[in-house]
Amino acid sequence: MNSDQHILVTGGAGYIGAHTVVELLSAGYKVTVVDTLERSEYRMIEGIESITGIRVDFHKIDCLDFVALDTLFAANDFSAVIHFAAYKSVNESVVKPLEYYNNNLGSLLSVLEVMKKHHVQDIIFSSSCTVYGQPDQIQVDESAPFKTAESPYGSTKQLCEHILKDVATDGFRVISLRYFNPIGAHPSAMIGELPIGVPNNLVPYVTQTAAGVRDKLTVFGNDYNTLDGSCVRDFIHVSDVASAHVKAIDYLNQQQKGNLFDAYNLGTGQGVSVLQLVKKFIEVTGVKLPYTIGSRRPGDVEKVYADPSKINKAFGWSTTYDLGQSLIHAWQWEKKIRNLKGI
Repeated sequence: MNSDQHILVTGGAGYIGAHTVVELLSAGYKVTVVDTLERSEYRMIEGIESITGIRVDFHKIDCLDFVALDTLFAANDFSAVIHFAAYKSVNESVVKPLEYYNNNLGSLLSVLEVMKKHHVQDIIFSSSCTVYGQPDQIQVDESAPFKTAESPYGSTKQLCEHILKDVATDGFRVISLRYFNPIGAHPSAMIGELPIGVPNNLVPYVTQTAAGVRDKLTVFGNDYNTLDGSCVRDFIHVSDVASAHVKAIDYLNQQQKGNLFDAYNLGTGQGVSVLQLVKKFIEVTGVKLPYTIGSRRPGDVEKVYADPSKINKAFGWSTTYDLGQSLIHAWQWEKKIRNLKGI
């Protein structure tokens, strides 16, 4: 058990954050969650409590608020921070770049400042495969250079990693997890993705279309240099993403040295096209899904999927859910939040 280890999870009421809190609590860690609830809902905290049977220590705090964070750190003995708190829409970042730079860089700097003040050195950072831009080689491994990001969102993740690499020489121990495309929901259907307004991510749009909330799904582009002309991604179950964060904390606990920065790809290693995913959803759920082909979307990379061998070896971590299971879990969650009994 890890009950002597107290982990602060920023953005812990968000999609990946909430699933990670479940995994941490299940592994015996003590957890405190901060979130603004600006882009999430308290029902996610209630869902965590329903799954684990453990009351969540939750604080409504903006990570840009140094004073509030400082007060929280002073009252607790945190051993590590998992930093999820960030804006995450590629599309929106193209329209609102300044908001993305201010929020995503500012929140990380604020968290690092308060960690330094309170002598907390371990941080797990929520990064993204967007740091690679359109990589030269597929599968992409961690040695791939950062290309020009395709969106301001991707740029913020690149800059955050540069910051973290620099502060790792100043007493911090950093693991950056570069997510590919998290999808699905907890198998219990107690927590899942809660997009605000029109979803920017593919799978919530798929499930909302299947539920009748959206008229049809638009597949952005069918003229890419891929198997069927649609973009190719590495879709990974959110609970598998979450479990890797626990492995990362365990890994840092085993390290003797002080300064450390390391980055790991978090994906399945399998490339799946958007059209393949749509057809798999129809196959595993038996639900009709009206879709149409649209023009390409700004900021989208043609194809990217992971070489996950580094994290497989270092953490002894691997995925447990396949694409079909991920889509079934996403559909179960959608039906629950829509209260669709008869579908």
